[in-house]
Amino acid sequence: MNEAVEVAHAGGILTAASLMMSGSAVDDAVVRARRLPSLRVGLHLVLNDGRPLLPAASVPDLVDADGRFRSSMARTGLEMVLRPRVRRQFAAEIAAQFAAFDATGLLLDHVNCHHHFHVHPTIAGQIFEIGSRYGLRAVRVPVEPADMVKRIDASGAPSGGWLAAPWIALLDARVRRRGLRAADRVFGLAWSGMMSEQRIAGALAQLPGGVTEMYVHPATSCDFAGAARDYRYTDELAALTAPGVIALVRLSGARLCGFSDLGARCDT
Repeated sequence: MNEAVEVAHAGGILTAASLMMSGSAVDDAVVRARRLPSLRVGLHLVLNDGRPLLPAASVPDLVDADGRFRSSMARTGLEMVLRPRVRRQFAAEIAAQFAAFDATGLLLDHVNCHHHFHVHPTIAGQIFEIGSRYGLRAVRVPVEPADMVKRIDASGAPSGGWLAAPWIALLDARVRRRGLRAADRVFGLAWSGMMSEQRIAGALAQLPGGVTEMYVHPATSCDFAGAARDYRYTDELAALTAPGVIALVRLSGARLCGFSDLGARCDT
């Protein structure tokens, strides 16, 4: 994945990447990021489906017997509301990941959360409070335009989005109220792991004004530890570097950038 980010940035349309501080190849990612000054790098907080940065003994209510975050986001989210001890452990882990990113010396371009767990109001509040000490400037608000998704590829149309809609709307309001940056729309939810050239090109061909974020999971191989079985990592890398996609970006007049390159709002 680190290699793919470098390839897609140097020879494609990728402009930003999100760093998992508990990832097994984080040191390599930091080395690559430091030699790519035009690559914007943010923090991808891992609070589920992974291992904490803190020792498991420091966050016992968040992990299973193997020291991994517990698999049920619903249970964890409920306990966070009901149990102050759980909230304190989450705050400690979030702070540890912010501190680890800060120690790299990289400029914090943005923050998002694995599986969009920051849509949870309590987690969002902790991110705002802790992030303010580390130069937090932008947060992903996962709002995907369902009508555009259907026009581009009806087979990938999202379903069940209404369940999270109130919490996403709340997150959006809180982000804007704090003067933080966020994209006006995001692509990558309905097609997670399957952002093909056709789909990216379709979005570029009807790109509206404002800030649009497309998130992808490129890799130079589909066979590596932790790879999701149905993710098309190499196809996404090919899409990011496809000549047709690069040409469409130029034709659209879009400005490729990171959140660090924008003001509070952008009309490009």
